[in-house]
Amino acid sequence: MFQPLVDVTQRARVDPFHDRTVRVTRCGRICIGKRKINLNQVFAGQILGLREFDDQIWLVSFLNYDLGFFDHRENRVEPGTNPFTPEKV
Repeated sequence: MFQPLVDVTQRARVDPFHDRTVRVTRCGRICIGKRKINLNQVFAGQILGLREFDDQIWLVSFLNYDLGFFDHRENRVEPGTNPFTPEKV
């Protein structure tokens, strides 16, 4: 019988590259404490990583992609730089 190397439920709790991991709700939100931040329904059920970038500013990542920054004062995720933008010549 096949057994995965890492239990999916354990992955949500332990991630060496992020300070914290959160699962996106079915309606596309991430919950940090009592805050509910709208992200996108596309990520419903997925696990996102949060890494503290600066004081009260968190980098939000999905797999190897940085999606943007969450600022506690603004209470929303602002997009980061697009990794697929062509380089200027």
